Amino acid sequence: MALAAKAAGLSCVAVTEHSRRLTVARGLDPQRLMKQMDEIDRLNGELSGITVLKSIEVDILEDGSLDLPDSALKNLDLVVGAVHSAFDLPRRKQTVRILRALASRYFTVLAHPAGRLLGEREAMDVDWLRVVRAARERGCFLELNAQPDRLDLDDVRCRMAREEGVLVTINSDAHSTFDFAHLRFGIGQARRGWLEAKDVLNTRGLRELKPLIGRTMGR
Repeated sequence: MALAAKAAGLSCVAVTEHSRRLTVARGLDPQRLMKQMDEIDRLNGELSGITVLKSIEVDILEDGSLDLPDSALKNLDLVVGAVHSAFDLPRRKQTVRILRALASRYFTVLAHPAGRLLGEREAMDVDWLRVVRAARERGCFLELNAQPDRLDLDDVRCRMAREEGVLVTINSDAHSTFDFAHLRFGIGQARRGWLEAKDVLNTRGLRELKPLIGRTMGR
């Protein structure tokens, strides 16, 4: 995956396996996450022209807590959080759930924020202005998931993020070495939402990127 990212023209790639709650994806528990972090450190010592960032896509539980404890997250480069269950909560409860997750000690990116799957699952009912403004206050970011069946954020919420001063990160959500090509769909979606390069977190090089994500991790 690192070599495929390099071939796609990327200078860094974050490995974001699911956390333990998502058993269908063989999600990582703290022990397996630590082992993966050690493997990434060794790999970065061998690679040239690409840096692998240590991360995880941690489940946002129904009460807004995260699926892994702070002790498991604190040494990552960034933490991605996402809703994978209870998509039909009432608007107030779903909003409070996400707001609590954003307020977590270690939280960098809210992934596929609306939870939608095109033609299969509608977006969650959430007070998006409150969520976007909470992300701004927390200093974290919103994902634009470039998978063709998601394209989440939509264009309206991309524009909202821009107007509220929240950076969006365009992510391939790559599950194979071929999936980095999906980034072009995310770029098209971002343009529909009037985003420019300056509005997108990962248009920046690693030197500029690291302080931005580091602040979300208390560094």
